[in-house]
Order: sequence, then C-alpha cells, then structure tokens
Amino acid sequence: MYPLMTLDDETEIVHSDMNDGGTVKVYIEKPDEKYGFRHATCWLPGYIWEDIYHFSESDIKRYEEIIKSIAHLILEFSQEGGFENASNL
Repeated sequence: MYPLMTLDDETEIVHSDMNDGGTVKVYIEKPDEKYGFRHATCWLPGYIWEDIYHFSESDIKRYEEIIKSIAHLILEFSQEGGFENASNL
C-alpha cells in the first residue's frame, strides 16, 4: 500500500498497486478513541465500497468525492509504484 494523503482530521488514504484485473484498492483509516480505527475500502475504477467500519453514510460520501476528484492520479500512481516513484522522489 502506498500513502496518498492525510486529511486535516488525521484520516489517512492509501492505495494498492493495480491488480491484473485493472482494479485498485483505496483504503481509508481514521484514528478513533472509542473504536481504535475507523476504516473502509473503495475499489477503483468502479467505486465499490466494502469493509466499512464506523463511518457514516455522509463520511463515505465525502471520501468518495475526494477519491473521485483524484481517481485519475490514483490509477496512474498504482501503476508506477505510488506517488514517490511516479514523481521520482
């Protein structure tokens, strides 16, 4: 999994390599005092959500908007070994 971004509320968004079927796993995790971590998985390019743990429907809508706005970059980075490799850092 490759780090993609950290939101202002400490939510981490990471992604996998693109698999042979052309899909990419986007994993979202947020620290939570009560639950340890809230988390969810979104599969691109179909925006298929699974394994949603203690995120509300409005949380998921917010994260999907973020993912949709940068999906083209996630798909590109997933084929290049993450952002750092794609940007030659």
